[in-house]
This record gives sequence, C-alpha cells and structure tokens, in this order.
Amino acid sequence: MLLQQCIEKFLEYVKYEKKQSTHTVIAYQTDLQQFHTYLSLTYRVTELNAFNHLQIRSWMAHLMSENVSARSIARKLSSLKSLYKFLMKEELVVQNPLAKIVAPKTSKKLPVYVEEKGMNLLLNEVVFPDNFEGLRDSLILNMFYGTGMRQAELVGLRTNQVDAFRRQVKVLGKRNNERIIPITSELAHKIETYLAFCKQEDIVSEVLFCNEAGKPLYARKVYSMVHKYLSAVTTIQKRSPHVLRHTYATHMLNNGADLNAIKELLGHANLSATQVYTHNSIERLKEVYKKRHPRA
Repeated sequence: MLLQQCIEKFLEYVKYEKKQSTHTVIAYQTDLQQFHTYLSLTYRVTELNAFNHLQIRSWMAHLMSENVSARSIARKLSSLKSLYKFLMKEELVVQNPLAKIVAPKTSKKLPVYVEEKGMNLLLNEVVFPDNFEGLRDSLILNMFYGTGMRQAELVGLRTNQVDAFRRQVKVLGKRNNERIIPITSELAHKIETYLAFCKQEDIVSEVLFCNEAGKPLYARKVYSMVHKYLSAVTTIQKRSPHVLRHTYATHMLNNGADLNAIKELLGHANLSATQVYTHNSIERLKEVYKKRHPRA
C-alpha cells in the first residue's frame, strides 16, 4: 500500500472519527507530508513497508541540519507515531519502526503571561476608539481575559451561546466538546452594551464578533488587534490571544483557584496540560521568597 494513501486514511480518521480540530488536522498533514516528501526524494520510497527506522533517523538528522528545533522535531515524530498507532489498529502494518526511535530532548517552556498590573492597565486605562470597532475590540480583550477561551473558540462564538442574564458562555471546544464558562457581571454588562450598539447600528450577525458588515472576523485580524494592544502594556515577546489564555489560567491559580476547576474552565482533556501553570506559581513564590525573606 502507498504511504500517501495511508496518510490520507489517517487524516480522514482524525478529522471525522476523532473529531480533532482543523488546526490539529493541518499540523498532522504538514508533518506527515514532509516525511513523505523526504522519503520519495531522498530514497525514492513511496510504499508503506519499504522503509525502516534508519530512514526515520535520517529524516531526523536532515531536520537538525536545517536548524529545526528539537521541540518541532519531537512534534513531527509524535505525528508519525500517531499515524503508526492508527495503522497497527487497522492491521495495515505488523511492526512499528518508531519503536527504535528516541525523540530529541526538549526543555519545558513555561507559559508566557501578562502580569496583573499590565492587564489592569490594558482593561482600565487604555483608550479605545469611540466607535463600533473600539467597542468590539475592547470586548474581545475582556472576553479572552475573562474566559480563557481559545482564539478559534472566540472567532466561532455565536450570539446564542452567550447568556448575559445567567452570566455564562457556552463554548464549543476541541473535539466538539461543549463547556460552560461563568463570566463576571462587568463582562456581562459589556456584552449587553455591545449587542445593543449592534442592534442600534443594524449590524446583524450570527457570530458575536464580526465586522461592520456582519461578517465573521478572520483569526488573523483578531491576532493583530491583540498584539497591538498588548504591545502598549507589556514588553513580553509573545503578545497573542493564547498569551491571554495563559494569563487567565495563571492569575486564577495565583489567586487560589483549584487546579481541577481551571482544567474544566480551559477545556483541557487531561490535568497534565493544566499542571504546567503550577510552575509559574512556583517561580512567583520563589521571587517573593528572594525579595522578602531576610536570609534569602
């Protein structure tokens, strides 16, 4: 069987049966196509059972020579492992060449976040344009920080998923899992004000965040807007919507929130994904100790 056919079957599986997000499917497709291209160009190999662990190691060496980071190589190997797990389940292969492959060691990166002082400055002091765009962008920033939702979740958020009266938002996350996120009365009021303005200006849209023509916002537009406003209040290198998600989780944990509760609010499948935020809290405690303990 051709490797390309196997890749296509696997992508259909993760998209329609596993119901993985579009972002995840594209990541799998990119990694696996890169591997397929390398095999076909370097070894003239296209058949599934015509290569072994030596060709995979050769691919890894090639990626390293191209200055691909150890983290990226580990992710590409993870994609390949997922493919072989699927192929063995479907009984299309009997041996897994990745059993002899060890992923390169990667250093664990701590989530980047904005300090509470910076967020207070952004939401309380920064002046937004006195028009629809300014009202919308201010609400988007408040929504990211007030719910911790992902960028894709915010872009796809429909008006009927927001209940300002009950002060909650229903979010459709990864693998089409729904979760309810509570919001503050202040955020609920901002939503009501925004919706009233849209009605007044005859801006009609099924999604909550749109342009003045009622069309959904592109993810790139949201990213650029967040980057612009974060640049006004912080010097951290990363200034993306995902940084606001990290900020939400870190501030919640620093203020005593239960880790399992944060897991549910973020929509994480496993607690291990949430535990990374505890490292930030530990680093914060170390800083407090260094500054305040007389013998530190």
